Amino acid sequence: MKNDIRSLDLNLLKALDALLDEGSVTRAAQRLSLTQPAVSGMLTRLRDFFDDPLFVRTRHGMVPTLRASELASPVKQILTDIAILLKPLNFIPITAELTYTIVATDYALKAVIIPLMAALKQRAPLIKVAVRPVDNARIYQQLSRGEVDMALLTPQTTPDDLHGRALYEEHYVCVASGHHPLAAGQEITLEQFCEQEHILVSTEGKFTGVTDEVLAELRLTRRVGMSVNSFLVIPDILRLTNMIAVVPHRMVPADSDLVIIPLPLKVPGFTKSMAWHERTHRDSAHQWIRALCVEVSQHSG
Repeated sequence: MKNDIRSLDLNLLKALDALLDEGSVTRAAQRLSLTQPAVSGMLTRLRDFFDDPLFVRTRHGMVPTLRASELASPVKQILTDIAILLKPLNFIPITAELTYTIVATDYALKAVIIPLMAALKQRAPLIKVAVRPVDNARIYQQLSRGEVDMALLTPQTTPDDLHGRALYEEHYVCVASGHHPLAAGQEITLEQFCEQEHILVSTEGKFTGVTDEVLAELRLTRRVGMSVNSFLVIPDILRLTNMIAVVPHRMVPADSDLVIIPLPLKVPGFTKSMAWHERTHRDSAHQWIRALCVEVSQHSG
């Protein structure tokens, strides 16, 4: 019988998974630490077993057949289930050794990952964390392929078919340096707010944001003098200028010399959440890290 399960070993499934992910025998061989002829031989065995070419060569490289595409998700799930099966029954944080990869914006790096790392180093000191930038177009692929373990997003930017959990609700505040002329006041008017020179965050270099959308509804505009691509530089700029900024509350350092000025308008906040793939949903180590992420997020606001 050609497709007898006894003739299909785990290494062939790992090879098929790598070939589907990489779309290249050479890259799959590098990923598996095997020679190219060895992977080519495994592909031949896979084609024989499934009675399908699995991949066809085109001008753009190897393209999976319909049958191969249908196999992609089940093969990943089988490999994930086997990996979980081979792990110790009980996850012991203090002795656990693994690398956990998270995609996050600079905001999430400051608001979530810093407190997460502080807790990890106390409770699971051997766990390493790799942080990568958010690429919205590739998040689902990264999670499904195991390149990434968790994504820190918002519900609106979370792809369908991923597991998700809200971490907290964030709100915006207006901040300035302690030497700013408005820093000593208890409140400012909308007119004063709009007259000040503002700095805002935009990854696209724009000079408008959510605050400007609210002002537009009131038929007002503000004066934006600088656009930056990171929240992390705003405190330093505010200290050296008389600019002000509307930022998420968790971006204001607890021990900062910056002053929070009451906003004279209501700027809608957002929900910060985490997302992960079904392939790691039941893994005890991942479950523990996600639970810790929820814990520290709710206590660090």
